[in-house]
Amino acid sequence: MTFKRFFLFTIISVFLACSNTKYEYIVKDDLFRTTVKTGNFIELKKGFTYYDIDNRSSEKTLVFIHGFSVPSYIWNKTYNSAMEKGFKVIKLDLYGRGFSDNPNVDYTDELFAKQVIELLLELEISTATFLGLSNGGRVISKIADLKPNMVENLVYVSASSFNNHENLENKDVSMDEINNFIENRYPTISSGQLSDFKYPENYPDWDDKYEELLKFDGFARALISTLKNHVNLDSENKEISDSNKTVYTIWGDSDSVVVYNQIKDKLNKLLPNRFEYIVPNSGHLPHIENQVDFEKYLFEVVLKWL
Repeated sequence: MTFKRFFLFTIISVFLACSNTKYEYIVKDDLFRTTVKTGNFIELKKGFTYYDIDNRSSEKTLVFIHGFSVPSYIWNKTYNSAMEKGFKVIKLDLYGRGFSDNPNVDYTDELFAKQVIELLLELEISTATFLGLSNGGRVISKIADLKPNMVENLVYVSASSFNNHENLENKDVSMDEINNFIENRYPTISSGQLSDFKYPENYPDWDDKYEELLKFDGFARALISTLKNHVNLDSENKEISDSNKTVYTIWGDSDSVVVYNQIKDKLNKLLPNRFEYIVPNSGHLPHIENQVDFEKYLFEVVLKWL
């Protein structure tokens, strides 16, 4: 093979390898946003935020905050039920997730909380009840810390707000970490999402939908940075307990992601006056896996007086 032919062969091989790549090849730019036919976009201080809102109702506002990696579609069932019951409802993709921008910043609880607060102020919403799922529980705790007057009630669902974390000295994310994460975690991360369910066999398409998220450039960095920036929220949760805000915690009876027995002692110490409900026959996503019992408690107990 001549050098010229070898060089051409190499270029073609590289092109084919790049064109066949499965991961992180979509940039969330203006052109990308024109392809999204649902929801809304608004430009906030750290980038564009994707959100859904139904404000036909004059009733109280419910704001749904998703968890660590699955964006706002994880709340679709409860969001739609609340909308049908006459609540004003909002859900959004936090930075680094779903259709929202993946800015090159530290992904902290404060970043996410300020994103939510800024969105609500732009929408001229002064108060709301916040529902935080899993890592979203951390976000609503931080919202209550930064903007307490905006919070009417707090509803924690399978929340990871009460875990212990070591405050890392170096929170930077290197390209080596990103590449290793994509190479080693991405091939199985979608199927791993099924462990959120007690009965994963009932959700055969769940991992396929998650696979779509792996196409977005910057997703791995956002996940790694979020993990590195987890800190204890004991002081924030203690402030919530000392306030007059009503707090509810809801758990699946078979949650293997946030194991209730491992955090209950700390939870009892931080939020002794909370109202609590255990959803039967469900794992980490009780609002999906046992929608009937979850929504019966949510709408007939938690939100009855709103």
